[in-house]
Amino acid sequence: MKILMQFPGGLKKALTFSYDDGVRQDIRLVALFDKYGVKGTFNINTGCFGAENPEEVAAGKGRMSLREVKELFENSPHEVALHGFYHANLTQLDEVGVANEIVTDKKNIENIFGTVTRGAAYAYGTYNDTAVRVLRDSGVVYCRTTQSVEDFSIPKNWLELRSTCHHKCDHLTDLTTRFLEPSEEPMLFYVWGHSYEFDNDDNWSVMEDLLKTASGREDVWYATNIEIFDYLAAYNALKYSVDGNLVYNPSALDVFISCDGKGVKIPAGSTVKL
Repeated sequence: MKILMQFPGGLKKALTFSYDDGVRQDIRLVALFDKYGVKGTFNINTGCFGAENPEEVAAGKGRMSLREVKELFENSPHEVALHGFYHANLTQLDEVGVANEIVTDKKNIENIFGTVTRGAAYAYGTYNDTAVRVLRDSGVVYCRTTQSVEDFSIPKNWLELRSTCHHKCDHLTDLTTRFLEPSEEPMLFYVWGHSYEFDNDDNWSVMEDLLKTASGREDVWYATNIEIFDYLAAYNALKYSVDGNLVYNPSALDVFISCDGKGVKIPAGSTVKL
């Protein structure tokens, strides 16, 4: 039998976003995401909250204050993940410094939002074996790099997570077109960046055009980074009988697969005959 992973509801495609630094342009970006019904992950530095300077607030620039961050993301469908307490280059710190950057930021985000935070993005995209080990030991399950693959492959190394592309990618339009073409293989379109870049480059239309094209589709799952990680973890936890005719789902999530071209739902905690 040919088994292929499918996303929730038997979908073959997923779209997610990841934006860094907790800047005020995130407010406009969140409004766009909400308008088009997509989800994103926002990586913040809790040691770098901004002051509420009236001019910066009016202009929608600078880093958000703690109050603004809470107002934007409390009761929001979007994920808040860590980006290091002071946005430090982890490769320039000893193990104690790395632990302080990661654990302090994680603790603060958890206290602010009352959630268990398990996602991250590397500040400056820099990391080493120490950073990966501290993240894993701290309960972080994925951490995004600044490296792009320019394809829609499903990640395997989640603590050195690569995106499909940055929103400045020269091939963004072509990638979007390719993503929306019919496919039997599962496809993950993962876009990252900094929302202040849209102001700097005067090109908010890049994001709006992408959302106009890729949103509102019945064949795409719109999810946060952690939702995608958790679903793939549930898929990878499936247990098959020796002859391959039975599959058991030990997770708390329903999992969907394609078996010889036929969609199959494996409910949480259930065994299904293929």
